[in-house]
Amino acid sequence: MSLAVVSFSGGLDSTVALAIAVDSYDEVVALSADYGQRHTVELDTAARIAARYGVRHHVVDLTGYGALTTSSLTSDEPIPHGPYDEENMASTVVPARNAVFAMIATGLAESLGGGDVILAIHGGDHAVYPDCRPEFLASAAATAELATDGNVTIDAPFIHMSKTDIVKLGATHHAPLGETWSCYEGGRQHCGRCGTCTERKLAFHEAGVPDPTAYADDTLYRHGQQVPA
Repeated sequence: MSLAVVSFSGGLDSTVALAIAVDSYDEVVALSADYGQRHTVELDTAARIAARYGVRHHVVDLTGYGALTTSSLTSDEPIPHGPYDEENMASTVVPARNAVFAMIATGLAESLGGGDVILAIHGGDHAVYPDCRPEFLASAAATAELATDGNVTIDAPFIHMSKTDIVKLGATHHAPLGETWSCYEGGRQHCGRCGTCTERKLAFHEAGVPDPTAYADDTLYRHGQQVPA
């Protein structure tokens, strides 16, 4: 029986990954992390989407780890508004976050008898987050296999895809894109101004897929410039 453990934030990318995994594996487990992020609404979102798909959902307590890191996501530092690029999003980096998540997911997959760990990192993340790059993926996959005698592999099916590509793929797989959460601000509505909201809006626009998200500010920007209506 094939097994996949999906590193699952309840965001757009990981929800599409979960939707595809449900269609591809006999058993799917969703693994989320509470690392002290201000946008804990994503954990509620993850729980609802996992229940929608009827998959087991685990939340691992990493608040101690988050407290040791430096990031605007785990502190009172302002969340940057504007484009989703390296310069603007630098403060949102939680050091080695995906590396930590990947290895915990590896341990869970091994405990369940072995299988695949699915990470939803994508091409648009490469400039901002070191542990979202192909070099990291290759190293993490090798580490997982060595640590489990080859019983667990790590895959990132979107590693060379854009957010726009993922939106298109999600629409094809009828993923509940409107139920996902992207905003880093920590409110109960997408702010529409932070980098993740800006990236999300542009992805739907470029994909030609209607955006079901309610934003506090629905102005569309590309590279910091407003896109004409």
